Amino acid sequence: MKVTVFGIGYVGLVQGAVLAEVGHDVVCIDIDANKVERLKQGHIPIYEPGLEALVKENHAAGRLNFTTDAAAGVKHGEVQFIAVGTPPDEDGSADLKYVLSVAETIARHMESHQIIIDKSTVPVGTADKVGERIREVLASRQREELGFDVVSNPEFLKEGSAVADCMRPDRIVIGTNSSTAEDVMRELYAPFNRNHEKIIVMDVRSAELTKYAANCMLATKISFMNEMANLAEMLGADIEMVRQGIGSDPRIGYQFLYAGVGYGGSCFPKDVQALIRTADGIDFDAKVLKAVERRNDEQKTIIFKKISQHFNGNLTDKVFAIWGLSFKPNTDDMREAPSRVLMESLWKAGAKIQAFDPEAMEETQRIYGNHEKLNLCGTKEEALKSADALVILTEWQAFKAPDFELIKKQIKGKLIFDGRNLFDPARMKNKGIQYYSIGR
Repeated sequence: MKVTVFGIGYVGLVQGAVLAEVGHDVVCIDIDANKVERLKQGHIPIYEPGLEALVKENHAAGRLNFTTDAAAGVKHGEVQFIAVGTPPDEDGSADLKYVLSVAETIARHMESHQIIIDKSTVPVGTADKVGERIREVLASRQREELGFDVVSNPEFLKEGSAVADCMRPDRIVIGTNSSTAEDVMRELYAPFNRNHEKIIVMDVRSAELTKYAANCMLATKISFMNEMANLAEMLGADIEMVRQGIGSDPRIGYQFLYAGVGYGGSCFPKDVQALIRTADGIDFDAKVLKAVERRNDEQKTIIFKKISQHFNGNLTDKVFAIWGLSFKPNTDDMREAPSRVLMESLWKAGAKIQAFDPEAMEETQRIYGNHEKLNLCGTKEEALKSADALVILTEWQAFKAPDFELIKKQIKGKLIFDGRNLFDPARMKNKGIQYYSIGR
């Protein structure tokens, strides 16, 4: 099938590459000419395991192409994916200007019936707005006879495992009331639906809400566990023991039950906030979602509070080694990352930072430039040198079995603040390390 994807961001590039991998003929459109040229040369703009090889192989095979020519893209595709960003507006609601701009572009160039697929994470009612915009443009062209269907097809990709999630999806949600569109979508996704039925067809608005509800449910689990962790610490309990105790209940499960320094990234913070704003817009008080957001905002400050308390509020010229800058492992994404909250708090308090992350160093440099109190180190060991304490913020595999004797030798205070509960407190005590973690 001939497929066009508007937007070569995180979702669009992964989806386009995976569709090409199973044999579809995919053209990806973006207004950023530099990004398009770099992709043609094999330069991938994001870090995602397995993505670089997938893009290069399918581009070389001619199944995956990149261009800024929107007219050619519309002409190429039997289906048109809208996979552009929906950044938060000033009030936290999702900004649909890029989505609607693509809808206009498709309507200006379409010459036959089109199936337009909303892949971007969008508020309930967006498909209606996309349809209205397309009809307006077709009317201005006096081409109202051209038919189209707008389908909601939300993505459920996890950063760090997006390629695998796309190749082997848990479910494929299709929001449409059109039997024609449903048939085309089933053909498009047939290669991913062979082992057992994964396609769930529903009305468009339900599909739009499903995406937000899924992310908000996962964010709620994280905030709940962080709240329990703070309570456990005050009561003298161990949140890791509690996690095992409740996770063994199959109604609850183990996923997203790890206490830590809060969630970040491009999805959970934005989607929780956007659904709150959607609720506000219809005079519904989303009490649970608001509590989830508040807890997460507070959780991002918890390591700083522990550090400040340990040093009696005197952090001037203290040096902190930070391991982990990305919001989670296997990505270079620092959007809403807890590391940013901590670093900025430490700088404000007069401290200096020596940081290392396996993938997010360039992104950190892009965000903060040559900050006078930030030293980006080439290795995790280099970050330790003459530091007053080690702070772990991301649970990269490379941090899970460190050389504790080297840490004791390099860190002045033999002191670790662990925002991901990677180590056993009793073991750390036996090694002569002062150890602070979350909820223990």
